[in-house]
Amino acid sequence: MKTRYSFGGDEHIFVEVDEEMSLDAFFKSLSITGAVADLNINGVTEICPANASFQIKFDPDVISPDDMLNELKKLESAAESSEKRIATRIVEIPVFYNDPWTHETLMRFRERHQDPDGTDLDYAARINGFDSAEGFIEAHHSNPWFVSMVGFVSGLPFLYQLVERERQLQVPKYLRPRTDTPKLTVGYGGCFSCIYSVRGAGGYQMFGITPMPIYDPEQKVSYLKDFMVFFKPGDIVKWKPIDRAEYDRILEQVEAGTYEPKTAKVDFDLEAFNADIDGTNRKLMEALNGA
Repeated sequence: MKTRYSFGGDEHIFVEVDEEMSLDAFFKSLSITGAVADLNINGVTEICPANASFQIKFDPDVISPDDMLNELKKLESAAESSEKRIATRIVEIPVFYNDPWTHETLMRFRERHQDPDGTDLDYAARINGFDSAEGFIEAHHSNPWFVSMVGFVSGLPFLYQLVERERQLQVPKYLRPRTDTPKLTVGYGGCFSCIYSVRGAGGYQMFGITPMPIYDPEQKVSYLKDFMVFFKPGDIVKWKPIDRAEYDRILEQVEAGTYEPKTAKVDFDLEAFNADIDGTNRKLMEALNGA
């Protein structure tokens, strides 16, 4: 991996750890940004991690751009040999696949899609070599996903599938973005899945919807009272297919303030994962099932 540094005006340094997303790039970025936070470098005002990059905002009257750059390069050297292991959590996210709301929306925007005559799921299944949308859905939810960043829209997680590169699902974004996407849509673009935290424009393929709020600026949702954003980088997600009855039941629990996402504390070791991907995923899901 060849790290690239670039200045953004007088107050930002953008660091591209790698040109493509990988867990190795993510962990290197996580190590450097974590070190910046731990060192409490005088002048740093904001740390913004992303999938395989990050950005540092600083006050140039406190620390010069060149000094800030040198500090980051020192931390990069230390990150090369740092332990690639984090204490995190695995979370079960219910998904109503092929729901009526995203279906209605995607049909309104077929002229912006690669396949105007089908659906997003049909298209995703075909280009990934599945005989049916059901086969694609099975592949989407059968293995866990890693939250590599949160942002672009407040609370929106980008999720990277925890399987070998050759088994990863790949689906391009719409040819032209939509002007509408239902809130809590489960989408897909490139190698990333996501959850749209709010209603709005979007270009990711739409596969379903979750009844579980992940962003609440008013902090009225029971499990978001401490912080308005549910996800953080390093979280692990397991999608759980549900039907309409289960979707409605969870919505009622959310409204009543009784719904709690199913979670379990886990350790994720990148070297152990790379040595035995399927075995690591089984352990992650066993931890969740035992919660």
